[in-house]
Amino acid sequence: MTLRLGLRLSLRGGREAAVRLALVTASVAMGVTVLLSTVALFNAFQVTADRPCWECTTGSAPGGWALGATPGAVLWNHRQDSYAGRPIKRLDVAVLDGTPTAAVPGVPELPGAGRHYVSPALAELMDAVPREQLAGRFPGDRAGLIGRAALSGPDDLVVVVGRTPGELAAMAGTVAVDAVATTPRADDTAALYEHGFGIAAIGLIFPLLVLVGTATRLASARREARFAAIRLAGATARQINVIASVDAALGALLGALAGVAVFQAVRPALAGVAVTGSRFFPDVVVPTALQYGAVVAGVPLAAAGAALWSLRRVRITPLGAARKVRAAAPGWWRVLPLLAGLGLFAGPVFAGGEDPDAVLVDAGLALIMVGLVVAGPWLTMLAARLAARVTRGAATLLAARRLAADPKGAFRSVNGIVLAVFIGTAVAGIVPAVVSGQEAAGGGTLNEVMRAPFGYADATEGQPLPPATAAELLAKLRAHPGVTVLPIYRRADTPALPDGPPPCDPGPGCRLDFLLGHVVECDALAAFPALGRCAPGVHAVTADFNRLLTSDNMLSVDRNLPVVDAGNKGDTATADRPLAAVLIHAADPVVRERIRTLLNPYVALSGSAETPQTFAEVAQARAVLLDQVERVALAIVALTLLVAGCGLLVAVAGGVVERRQPFTLLRLCGTPARTLTRVMLLETAVPVVLAALVAAGAGFGVAGPVIDQLAIKSAPATMPGPAYFLTVGGGLLAALLIALAGLPLLKRVTTPDNARFE
Repeated sequence: MTLRLGLRLSLRGGREAAVRLALVTASVAMGVTVLLSTVALFNAFQVTADRPCWECTTGSAPGGWALGATPGAVLWNHRQDSYAGRPIKRLDVAVLDGTPTAAVPGVPELPGAGRHYVSPALAELMDAVPREQLAGRFPGDRAGLIGRAALSGPDDLVVVVGRTPGELAAMAGTVAVDAVATTPRADDTAALYEHGFGIAAIGLIFPLLVLVGTATRLASARREARFAAIRLAGATARQINVIASVDAALGALLGALAGVAVFQAVRPALAGVAVTGSRFFPDVVVPTALQYGAVVAGVPLAAAGAALWSLRRVRITPLGAARKVRAAAPGWWRVLPLLAGLGLFAGPVFAGGEDPDAVLVDAGLALIMVGLVVAGPWLTMLAARLAARVTRGAATLLAARRLAADPKGAFRSVNGIVLAVFIGTAVAGIVPAVVSGQEAAGGGTLNEVMRAPFGYADATEGQPLPPATAAELLAKLRAHPGVTVLPIYRRADTPALPDGPPPCDPGPGCRLDFLLGHVVECDALAAFPALGRCAPGVHAVTADFNRLLTSDNMLSVDRNLPVVDAGNKGDTATADRPLAAVLIHAADPVVRERIRTLLNPYVALSGSAETPQTFAEVAQARAVLLDQVERVALAIVALTLLVAGCGLLVAVAGGVVERRQPFTLLRLCGTPARTLTRVMLLETAVPVVLAALVAAGAGFGVAGPVIDQLAIKSAPATMPGPAYFLTVGGGLLAALLIALAGLPLLKRVTTPDNARFE
């Protein structure tokens, strides 16, 4: 009986009940769509990360290769290539006598010599560019396409090349394989992405809960009065709880179901989002049945809980709704956690001390985020009181008095914005500086320089090219127009590692003898001024090129430039020395790809695990990850502002309904409707703008010390890009425009002709 009464009041309670139900449904649907999108992307990431890693296969043959090690064994040589900065997974295989026991997933059968399989994305790329830039690296004819079982996504570039056993046996790094690995890859970045998804979920669930709570409080004052009247008529507190729960849960349930339907419509577009730098397969971007059920059941339960909490005064006594007690003003102490967090985070950096302790940094970040939420009501009250003192307009004065009287309630509907804007601002402040610092390493003169390491001394990491092979390669490289080459030779008499700690940290001004394992000619070095210069009269010098040739962090490379000190005393001639690496400057991208194709067999011969890449491509690989982090952070900000806008719309509509009587009386006294509209607009805009400004200021306060700690010396201070300002500014504007949709209700409900009250 009570359930039927609750449903009747919700569905047939007049225009006000219908408007309230529609607003709650629309707001919850928006939040549920955003939440399901985040969950679907996380599921796609998990499925991709748990894919069997056939690339992780290791051989069992001693010495790297053995023909006929076991019946059915396969010679296997896996390495990475690249084209224009895009990585290419390359596998060279040779089938030995008998039926092969190893099989690559997604490949019908291992290709024989002179044939190769390619992924669909690589096939499309090979058909679009000249053969000497890409297809010439893979000998033989195309046998077919690689299936999705071997791919992480539709953008993967993968090739499986068939060779003769003799060809593979001559290539360093070849192993004999009996079975292909079926376990997932042990990837350190997986935990980073999972942590990022967790932050995104928290950043979206928090405003969603705020939205649900705000929606269930819509017209709470009028509902409290009606429920109190029902209690006076004989209803028990439990019956009132049931009626209120049905009212709130019904709108939330309809909103959750609508959100599921909207998510199905946006899911195809969601599959195009490249969270990890490449797209996922569309069919894995979907929540599980359990997650659907948790959302559909959890959102109405949260709404019912919020409704019960809002009726605590009615549960105490039916007359509790009529008792109006002004809440205590928030105290100044609320700003202390925020100031303490900023001090813990930034203090050690600005003090010029050692690297800050990780525990203090984490504690500082936690205090900043808690402090932003705690300090919001006090700052809102402060801004309202200041506006009340300096303003002369009636609308501003009324809005300021209202905000000053209830700053907690005013800030409650926008506190979901704070954490999202803070995280988005911090990331948007850090990422551009790091990316520009990566690209500006060596004053930007290394961006068009390609590095091709062949090996040092360890067979597992590759072997330097013999002098005859090195001379052949250098002649071919120098034959290309517009190409400058710096050969880096292996020093045979490298001193042994000394006992005890080194006398200084390796870097500019501290070149330890046991690290000086390379030799370069001064004439060739002169064309690469960022690497240093020789002393007058010196023909060749020893140097430490290890970090320059292998590091994937250009900030680390930049901190160790120049590689060659002017005071280097020189070395003997480079004749008859093996070639450890080569640096190649080529301004034309077409020439660079031809050179990469030329280098391919020499890298395979050496067994090097390093891919020939320009330093701009090395920086780009890290920039792609950083840009993805920034895009995800800004997406969270945009979605949070969108959800907050729905919450503001509900709050505005609720405020109009709750203050129908005083606003109608003001209109009867001659107050224009536009003045009351400005009052509601100011009450809505001030907390939103204030929350965004405080959160953005805290985000920049965090970004500054991080940039300073990274010691980015080559790049000037960088402001966040246009995407940040467009996201935050456009998101705030969209949130306010959504809130404005509730203002026409004000004119209708305060019409003087209908000035009758219960």
